[in-house]
Amino acid sequence: MAGGQQHWEDVYGARSEDALTWFEATPAVSLDLVRDHLQPGEPFIDIGAGASRLVDVLIEEGFGPITVLDVSGAALAVSRQRLGPRGESVTWIEADITTWEPDRTYAVWHDRAVFHFLTDADDRAGYARALFDALRPGGIGIIATFADDGPEMCSGLPVVRYAPEALAQELDRLLPGRFEMLEATRHVHITPKGNRQSFQYSVFRKTHR
Repeated sequence: MAGGQQHWEDVYGARSEDALTWFEATPAVSLDLVRDHLQPGEPFIDIGAGASRLVDVLIEEGFGPITVLDVSGAALAVSRQRLGPRGESVTWIEADITTWEPDRTYAVWHDRAVFHFLTDADDRAGYARALFDALRPGGIGIIATFADDGPEMCSGLPVVRYAPEALAQELDRLLPGRFEMLEATRHVHITPKGNRQSFQYSVFRKTHR
């Protein structure tokens, strides 16, 4: 994965959670999409969640079982400390998504800003394998990346920017006929320093084939 584990350990070790460029006090767009597609009692996984507060709200609203995956143990530690006893019901996985092998299936997969770091074709293929293996038939994949007019770099690393149509084409190239796009939306994220970053959020359904 781009940057490797040590890069992300350093990123999370250098700044507080709310100083990171991708920090959202309330991850509103992600929340709305998850609420639309996840029912309480259905398994959910947040990919590259880092110190995201999405898990906090989902726990509060009665969703679960919840799994949180990130390559950085330091990022996961931030969330675990913040949640305290509430986080005991969460499954925490420290792993590189491009090589991870899921041992169960999920109803909804959520990824805000991991896929766009995968500049290497083999890494994207590994991600796609994990996505396919982790979602049950009919399962939902929510993938948010920098939009085609978004930043070209993040955390000192190059990214691949996507319009929703381009992301759908790339996913179909990696997994032909296995996913259908249900919807897509654009969103402008305001960083803690006040900078504007264009994102796209795409929602896919795994077909039964």
